[in-house]
Amino acid sequence: MGWSGRFYGSGVDRIELYDLDADAAETHNLADQHPEVVSRLMKLVEAGRADLGDYDRIGKGARFFDEGPRRPESRPWLPDDSMAAPQRMDGGGAYPHDFTYRVALAHEAGVTRRDPSDVIQVGGQYYVWYSKVEKGPGVWEYPSGYSADVWYATSPDGLSWSEKGKAVGKGGQGAWDEHGVFTPNILVAKGKYYLFYTGVAKGHSRETPTRIGAAQSAAPDGPWEKLGQKPVLVPSDDPARFDSMRVDDAAFVVRGGKYWLYYKGRQQGRSPGETKMGVAIADHPTGPYVKHGEPTPLHPGHEVMVWPHGKGVASLATAAGPRRVYFASDGLAFEVRHPVANPPRAPGAFRNDRFDETAPREGLQWGIGHASQEGDLYLVRFDCN
Repeated sequence: MGWSGRFYGSGVDRIELYDLDADAAETHNLADQHPEVVSRLMKLVEAGRADLGDYDRIGKGARFFDEGPRRPESRPWLPDDSMAAPQRMDGGGAYPHDFTYRVALAHEAGVTRRDPSDVIQVGGQYYVWYSKVEKGPGVWEYPSGYSADVWYATSPDGLSWSEKGKAVGKGGQGAWDEHGVFTPNILVAKGKYYLFYTGVAKGHSRETPTRIGAAQSAAPDGPWEKLGQKPVLVPSDDPARFDSMRVDDAAFVVRGGKYWLYYKGRQQGRSPGETKMGVAIADHPTGPYVKHGEPTPLHPGHEVMVWPHGKGVASLATAAGPRRVYFASDGLAFEVRHPVANPPRAPGAFRNDRFDETAPREGLQWGIGHASQEGDLYLVRFDCN
C-alpha cells in the first residue's frame, strides 16, 4: 500500500477469462465460451467501481486524504466530456452500458452460426437471420462467414429459439455472390420483407471485394427472391476512400420517409481493425442507394449496430476502436455518448420500432449476438443494463 495518487486509463480492449488451474500462463482466453461467468464477474467489478470509484466517477465509499480536485479536469483519452458526465438521454431513454447473456442457439461442433441480423416480431413469433457454415472441404478459413449461407430461426418469447432452415443461398455459377452470402439484416417496408446480405464471388481471398445484395419476400418465412443479378451497394472506385475494398454488414433506419442503409467499409490495403461506418440513402427499399455526399466515414467500428433513438440514430461499435455508444441527431454527425462494458459481438438489435417512424422510440433493450466455443460460433441473446 502506498500514498494516494492519480492514474488514468481508457478501459480494456477486450474481456479476458482464464482457467488458472489448467492454464497458468494465461494463453487461452475463455471469455467467449463462458459469457455467463463473464457477466457474473462484471457485476462484481461494477459493484466495486461504484464503491471505490474509477477514472470517471467518485465511489460512494471513497475517502480523500490529498489536496486538489477529486476528478481529473483533463481527460485526454476521451473525445469529449460526455462519457464522464451522467448519461444523456437524447429523447430515447438511457443508453446501454453493460450486458448480460444467455444461449439462444446452442453450440454445435463443426457448425458456425454467426453475425445475426436485427430481430423483428411478427404476430406471436420473433425472427432472426444469420450466417451459417459447416466445417469441411472448400470452406474458407472456418469459422469465417465468407463461405456461408443465410439461415433463420424463430422464437415464441425471444428466449427459446428454433432453427427453421435456409433463407438465402449462394448465387449460381459466375454470380457476384457465388462463393458465399453472409452478415444478413432485415428491413420491413411497404408490406414486404427485405433481407440484405454481403456476398463474395468465387475465388475469394483476403483481397476480394465484398458487396451488398438483397432479397425480398411477402412473408418472414419466405420464399425469398433475390433482387436481380447485381448488388445494391458496391465499394468505391477511388482507392483512397474508406470503402474502396469492402462494403458489408447493412443495418437500417427509416428517416424522413427514406431508407438509410448504414454499412461498414474498408479501404484497400487496410486491416479489419481500420473499418469505419458509412451510410447510403434511398427513396425505396430496393434502391438505388446513394452514398451520402463524398463517401466519408461516420465513425470507427468493425461490428456496428444502429437503432432509432429519440429523434436521432444511436450506434454501438464493438470490435474496432473504443467500445462506445454513439449518437447523431441528424443520423450523420455521430458523437460519443457513453462507454460500454462487456459488449456483445456482432450484435443485432430487437427492433421494437419495426422500422416505423411513428412508433415510440423505446431505445435498445435486447438483441442477438454470437459467442465462440471450441473453434465454432453460436448465437447468444444479450440484454441491456
